[in-house]
Amino acid sequence: MRDLIRALSELETRLEETYGITLNEAMVLCAVGKEIVSAGDVTSRTGMTSSHASKTIRSVEDKGLLSRQLGKQDRRQMYFALTRKGRSRLERIKERGIDVPEWLAPLFAVREAAE
Repeated sequence: MRDLIRALSELETRLEETYGITLNEAMVLCAVGKEIVSAGDVTSRTGMTSSHASKTIRSVEDKGLLSRQLGKQDRRQMYFALTRKGRSRLERIKERGIDVPEWLAPLFAVREAAE
């Protein structure tokens, strides 16, 4: 368990140093992608709790990577989309990749093989 926590911490440090985002913020960017999604979509796609997703969405918004839009039918519903800056950051991550700690590399290899 200790090795897993250390590897995830190292991964997050590398993400922050290279791209200026946390692991959870990266998950939100990936969860939104090219779509316009609700907070519920972000929650289900990331596995975060509603409150954690809400805090992370706010953080990504504060960095100018995500925009918030009111629903057209239901004005109480919020939808989210990547800004130009957010799309650029996500594309850069996809192009350059992430320097994954050795301990986590097998998990990423399985994911890439499935895609």
